[in-house]
Amino acid sequence: MSTVYLNGEFLPLEEAKVPVLDRGFIFGDGIYELVPCYGGTPLRLAEHLARLKRSLAAIGLTNPYSDDEWRALIEQIVQRNGRGDLSVYFQVTRGVAKRDHSFPQGVMPTVFMMANPLATPSAAQVEGGVACISMPDNRWLRCDIKSISLLSNVLLRQAATDAGGAEVLLFRDGFLTEGSASNILVVREGQLLAPPKDNLILPGITYDLVMELDAKYGVPFEVREISEAETKSADELMLTSSVREVLSITTLDGEPIGNGRPGPIFRMLHKLYQDYKAGLSGEHQS
Repeated sequence: MSTVYLNGEFLPLEEAKVPVLDRGFIFGDGIYELVPCYGGTPLRLAEHLARLKRSLAAIGLTNPYSDDEWRALIEQIVQRNGRGDLSVYFQVTRGVAKRDHSFPQGVMPTVFMMANPLATPSAAQVEGGVACISMPDNRWLRCDIKSISLLSNVLLRQAATDAGGAEVLLFRDGFLTEGSASNILVVREGQLLAPPKDNLILPGITYDLVMELDAKYGVPFEVREISEAETKSADELMLTSSVREVLSITTLDGEPIGNGRPGPIFRMLHKLYQDYKAGLSGEHQS
């Protein structure tokens, strides 16, 4: 039985209850984060907390805790759930109030946190890559806010699932934005390309880490708009996220990317990422 945190109390998941008038339930009025933990150690927690603060500020919701308080809560939820490799999910909603679109006054936010086993890509996915589909990006214009209102993302991901794909690549006005729950990177002629971090994509923590690892080892990269044609004719495609880490896309819309196998830049970045994780959790680095 897993232990969760809800509004100042640690309790079994089965006992955690939120009132039906919580604005997260009624309006999807809230912000969330998900932090991967390896060997009980959070990956880039400072960056996750900074993104949480930016998202909360963007919707006019006061951060209920300081960074030190968030860190202490995450440490406790990790310890209470056996440490190890975990994904720590937490969200803040505007709280419980009479149903009205305008912000309520004097309402305490609802804070929820849980930890689950971290399900990273399988060896088969790493070795063979994954299939994806492409679709128009029909989401709202503030994708940089990590909102719990995810219906568009859910529908897009389900379309990929229905097609037997692992993810959907999104294009707006002919240019690549991101996936339904991941950032997308493109390799062309030995150069790594990444879409700009603007209001149309979520500024990914893993995106930043992969770009840093890439730069450290001297692979040329450029952040710019990437056309749909460039994406679909790429030598390599990759997706990045907190759970999927860095993963090769070998098929898009039923057509192979490159030679249909994970390419050399993916393999380099995947190894660098695994080495980074090993250092984080105190394991021996290869």
